[in-house]
Amino acid sequence: MTAHKIPILTTFEAPPGSEIDRVIGPCWGITVRSRSVVGTACAGCQTFFGGEISALTELATQARDEAMRRLETNALAMGADAVLMMRFDSGELMQNTNEIVAYGTAVKLKARARA
Repeated sequence: MTAHKIPILTTFEAPPGSEIDRVIGPCWGITVRSRSVVGTACAGCQTFFGGEISALTELATQARDEAMRRLETNALAMGADAVLMMRFDSGELMQNTNEIVAYGTAVKLKARARA
């Protein structure tokens, strides 16, 4: 598992005890991946026997990780210290080519007083 670059990255609103100081705006990370001829052939062989297609699972995991890293880089460049309501989306751009997008709202949280 990759360590996050941004302190708070969540699929929900601000965590309990946190307060939003300002909304910076939408942020995202995008990657486009294609399957190699060898990968497609291996995946085709796995479909013959049924079960999980591990080559495609690995490709999907790598693509989501890359999209998330790019989301975090984008949010930090915007001056955010948190990304809220993060989501993934994907779609086929052309045959054997998929776009994976990680997106959310970049925010600056209010500093908490330390006890």
